[in-house]
Amino acid sequence: MLLKYLSWKRTAKPHGSITDDEVHVELVQEKLYMQGFDEKGRPLVYLFLARHFPAKRDLDEFKRYVIYILDNTCTRLRTGQEKFAVVGDLRGWGYANCDIRAYVAALDIMQSCYPERLGRVLLIHVPYVIMAAWKMLYPFIDDKTKEKFVFVAGSWDLDATLRDSIDESQLPKEYEGRLELRGYNDLSPPSSSN
Repeated sequence: MLLKYLSWKRTAKPHGSITDDEVHVELVQEKLYMQGFDEKGRPLVYLFLARHFPAKRDLDEFKRYVIYILDNTCTRLRTGQEKFAVVGDLRGWGYANCDIRAYVAALDIMQSCYPERLGRVLLIHVPYVIMAAWKMLYPFIDDKTKEKFVFVAGSWDLDATLRDSIDESQLPKEYEGRLELRGYNDLSPPSSSN
């Protein structure tokens, strides 16, 4: 497994890491924020799936973006912590955002090259079509993976689930918390000379 990873790393990250410039088109869309920590000390990734448009993406750049995000999230892991958590917001998600090729590519990269890094996924504002698809796939998913996904139903469940998992100081203002999400367009891009 290690040899396979090292071989993959040489081709996926020939310079050792992915720079901002290599994923600029994906970064400026601000569909993802890497900020805060959950109650277990796992770094949080806030993902807004309605901001992803397959018609505007290049699959190779998207794959580099996934690697960029995973690498940067893993650098935020505190001592003794090996996993991160995701809040996936599907508010406004529709057919124009559906990108099976990108979803499969992201999952493949995560499973093959970053195994057991994902601690928990809270999916909120989930459309009915996603719930129906999940129910069909559920029997074929292993129990460890099933435990990582939490579908949050209504607004009361949303507030309670988020507050049970994430301190108010780490919860974005969009969800009645105090955290100001700051994306790539708000910040001076970090130096690409890592």
